[in-house]
Amino acid sequence: MMIKREDVEHVAMLARLELSEADTEKFTRQLNDILQAVDKLKKLDTANVEPTAHAAPMKNVFRPDKARLSWPQEAVLANAPDPVDGFFRVPKIMEG
Repeated sequence: MMIKREDVEHVAMLARLELSEADTEKFTRQLNDILQAVDKLKKLDTANVEPTAHAAPMKNVFRPDKARLSWPQEAVLANAPDPVDGFFRVPKIMEG
């Protein structure tokens, strides 16, 4: 299949795009290059290639949870602009 200039102009009109002459030529050329690449891929023998969902192997990167000591509350709140009763006070963002 070959993309013609008229095809690009038609799609541009449907998408309400105004393309210059240079853009129309460029997109026609680029779309044909893409179709040629797809045709090359279609010719590959993939009979023994296992289907994949990702290009690279996926594995769980989580670490196990471990209980450990935290910072003291006073140190955490030391730079808080308006702490109240050991908590951060923040501006109200919802009514209710």
